[in-house]
Amino acid sequence: MDAGRDDSEQSLQSAASFKALMMKSSTQSNMNLYDHLTQVLIKVMDEHPQNAVDVIGDISHDVKRTFFEEKQSTLRDLPQTTAAELLAEKQRLLFAAPEDDAQDDQAMESPLPNVSVIGFHWEQAGVGLGREEMLRVFLALKQLVESEKLLRCRLWGKILGTESSYIVAEVEYGKGEVERSFEEPAEEEETEAEIEAEEEDPVPRSTYEPPPAQPEETLGTGANKCVYYVCKEPGLPWVKLPSVSPAQITVARQIRKFFTGRLDNPVVSYPPFTGNEANYLRAQIARISAATQVSPEGFYKPAANEDDEEDEEALNSVEVNPEFEAISVSELAESLSAWVHHVQHILQQGRCTFADLAKKTGDDSNEEGEAEEGEDDDEPQQQAGPPLLTRLSEDEERFNIPPWTLTVSSTLTFQHALAVIRSNLWPGAYAYSCGKTFENIYVGWGLKYAGEGYSPPVPPPPQNEYPSGPEITEALDPSLEEELVLQETLEEERDAEEELEDIGDEDDDEDDEEDGD
Repeated sequence: MDAGRDDSEQSLQSAASFKALMMKSSTQSNMNLYDHLTQVLIKVMDEHPQNAVDVIGDISHDVKRTFFEEKQSTLRDLPQTTAAELLAEKQRLLFAAPEDDAQDDQAMESPLPNVSVIGFHWEQAGVGLGREEMLRVFLALKQLVESEKLLRCRLWGKILGTESSYIVAEVEYGKGEVERSFEEPAEEEETEAEIEAEEEDPVPRSTYEPPPAQPEETLGTGANKCVYYVCKEPGLPWVKLPSVSPAQITVARQIRKFFTGRLDNPVVSYPPFTGNEANYLRAQIARISAATQVSPEGFYKPAANEDDEEDEEALNSVEVNPEFEAISVSELAESLSAWVHHVQHILQQGRCTFADLAKKTGDDSNEEGEAEEGEDDDEPQQQAGPPLLTRLSEDEERFNIPPWTLTVSSTLTFQHALAVIRSNLWPGAYAYSCGKTFENIYVGWGLKYAGEGYSPPVPPPPQNEYPSGPEITEALDPSLEEELVLQETLEEERDAEEELEDIGDEDDDEDDEEDGD
């Protein structure tokens, strides 16, 4: 009986130890064999698979998978869409084929020049935006022409900015096009409440009258002859720049500001600029165009006829000369006299045509009987700039440098080279000519050359030390004995001088007595 009881106790102890071993959790999966086998047997009883012994391994694997917890995803996160990809998606629309593939005569006559050929010429001249960017710009200009129905459109250039750049397109509208910004705003009428408040408690008003503002030039004339559109990248929407005023051009000549690439950015400067970066950009474009738009001599001719000499607008415009004969590249590359300005010069008052406001105010005062005799002396002098089609050889030098530099695109194949001219006063302005074709472009920061940077003068050499001498050398104080000796010496010298003076007086008296005798 005792032996059987001992065997049963040993078997119970071994079973308990074996169960404890099976219930020991794994350090990797935090699971134990007892629970796992229980789940496997439950799955077998529930599913009744055929040939369970053969698929027991798969069942065990499925049970383990149910307890698996995904702590870290093995899949990589999808990268966010970059700005370059977004821009490429917008530029993809530029390469979309038009719906109507029919090409008629009207479609062939496009107001847009062949930018591919122009880009090739600029590449030969070592200037431009590169082939890929020129192609995208050409498609963007084509999109602008189709959307705005323009009369003429060309690539004016590219103005660089600190954050982004501006691609500038120069366009012309038809003669009947009128811009809303030139319409005079309606005057606001004072309300009855404001009138009553002024009658009850009148506010003192200043008697200062600011000088009259220069009137803006109308669309199609002067500095507003052309309209300009800008965009940051091909494929992005074009933005029409506002018209430019004489006050904006005047202040733009006195300040130097880099462009940021944001049209609504305020221009903080002194003197204060009236407007934002869009107005400042338009003013700089007008200045650059007036100074650097050049063409071979004879390509344009004055648009005024002999019978229409009084028409000021006709006198200030040019037209293509059908009788123009091509100038050789060698002549264009050697002489500035072969090039001319075909854009009006901007006067000091910020207009291309002089507006005498003092004369108008003087006429009004004469009608009222308030004109004074000395009024004519204060009238401003008539301002006049160089006329249209002035040769470049007449341009003045600034900062001891020539205003223009002439080169050729290649000296190896001169027979196929282009004549290239570069402005030194507006770095980034170029023009080329070959045969009967020419083109202007500007790629730069939109700032005029202001001379070399200021360098402070060298300070003068340091002064030499003061010379040593008895007058400035500090001496030791004499002792009492030395002072007594010096005092006696001085008294002896004084006595000797007095004796000499007495002897001299006696001789003079004797001479006087002899003369009296």
